[in-house]
Amino acid sequence: MLPAIRDYDALIARFEWAIPPRFNIGAAVSDAWATREPDRICLEHFSPDGHHQRLTYGAFADQSSRFAAALAANGVRAGDRVAILLPQGFEAAIAHAGIYKLGAIALPLALLFGAEALSYRLKDAGAAAIVTNGFGAGRLAAIRKELPDLRLVVSTEAAGETLSFRALVAAHDPIAAIADTGPDDPAMMIYTSGTTGPPKGALHGHRVLLGHVPGFQFHHDFLPQPGDRMWTPADWAWAGGLLNALLPSLLFGLPVVSSPAQKFDPHMAFRILEEMDVRNAFIPPTALRLMKAVERPRERYRLNLRTIGSAGEALGRETFEWARDALGIEVAEFYGQTECNIVLSSSAACGVIKGGSMGKAAPGHRVAIIDAQGRELPAGTVGQVAVRRPDPVMFLGYWKKDEATERKFIGDWMTTGDQGVMDRDGYFTFFGRDDDVITSSGYRIGPGEIEDCLVGHPAVQLAAVVGKPDAVRTEIVKAYVVLTPGHQPSAALGREIAEWVKTRLSMHEYPREVAFVDALPLTTSGKVIRRLLRERAVAEAAHAAE
Repeated sequence: MLPAIRDYDALIARFEWAIPPRFNIGAAVSDAWATREPDRICLEHFSPDGHHQRLTYGAFADQSSRFAAALAANGVRAGDRVAILLPQGFEAAIAHAGIYKLGAIALPLALLFGAEALSYRLKDAGAAAIVTNGFGAGRLAAIRKELPDLRLVVSTEAAGETLSFRALVAAHDPIAAIADTGPDDPAMMIYTSGTTGPPKGALHGHRVLLGHVPGFQFHHDFLPQPGDRMWTPADWAWAGGLLNALLPSLLFGLPVVSSPAQKFDPHMAFRILEEMDVRNAFIPPTALRLMKAVERPRERYRLNLRTIGSAGEALGRETFEWARDALGIEVAEFYGQTECNIVLSSSAACGVIKGGSMGKAAPGHRVAIIDAQGRELPAGTVGQVAVRRPDPVMFLGYWKKDEATERKFIGDWMTTGDQGVMDRDGYFTFFGRDDDVITSSGYRIGPGEIEDCLVGHPAVQLAAVVGKPDAVRTEIVKAYVVLTPGHQPSAALGREIAEWVKTRLSMHEYPREVAFVDALPLTTSGKVIRRLLRERAVAEAAHAAE
């Protein structure tokens, strides 16, 4: 845990890692609390009909140990990959803890994945078992013949050839002994979002949870505090939902609110925050921007929020200022990747918070801006964001892709593929992915600042910008815009939006073309897939040249 120091420089100087020689995530998030306070609430499930459910640490520990025993009885062994294809809920948390207790490797997958995406990940991982629900089992049925390694299918809504999750848990005594795992023993494998190429399985050791602790506490202003309660709309299959919210909260004894799988609805989000008395939340930038559609939220909902953390994309100054004014919260933006998460962080309590910035290096992590040779660049210089190894939160490597793992590093720097800049005070600002940077009339333009400016326009709900090939300027800035309800696309509105950026940023950054779209292509974690928009822009340019 972080020492109770509110001065950032003193905190960084005092911080030391204390990674134990033996550590198991499953035992740490369930049994440790069950031994001390078995009746303590660990999970609360929100139901739209008001019939919310609760789970104690005692029941959580018991059921996860029974599930571990059930897996073992059905031939699953330590090191086997066990997929979890479930929405937020008690069963997903129990499955995670049980898999870790057995010493197997959890493979979280999103229910939004189509058959092809599921098949790729399950086949690549060689998954031996999967836990899912009726919807997931239906998706799985179409690809089952493609998965020779998959021996066991467990469903919360058992039917056909699947086994019942509840029946399995009830039929087995708790596992005789929890796997004696060390910090570097594999615990989970999370596939990258695939925004720039085929997804890769990032393998993490049990230490990954401990590696998240400093940044997690930092951007939630030194939780746990009395009354703290965590919720995120992010899928627990994503590193953000799992490691920025669920597992670290359980480790600290904080109740975690789960909510049904559904398309994100801002009014439902506010209802969850109110009815479940949420004090702490991890809300990705895209979700926060959608929440801006709710006017005067503090007048319409009784909110008791203490902290909000946000990551996954650049939050931007416009959204930061909206949350400050509308919610009374300075959103703590932080940064990381599936491979190495929460390495930059913000904290209002420490005075380390700045609209438009990803924060400073979180306690225990060494982050820098480097050039292509791995040399650290001075403040104010754009380069690649990189993280120094060794680092407890850093991945063990890509599953069966040693060469890709090697390419991820320049010396001891883990590269991120993200362009950024650090100012003289140590604040990092996101500039754009390597392949997102736009070259126009000799200028290198990052999309983040333009997108942030765009969503400040009252007619713009979401926006993404890419470079479109241009014979004169190399590329021009093209914006794809989703309008807020009540606004209609028109050439005049397009010109108004372009002028909005021109007068607020600069002449070379404004979008010379504005396209109105019904939706942006997003990954399951809510990141814009700019690659698809770039391909669209390239095709448009090629067609125009014919």
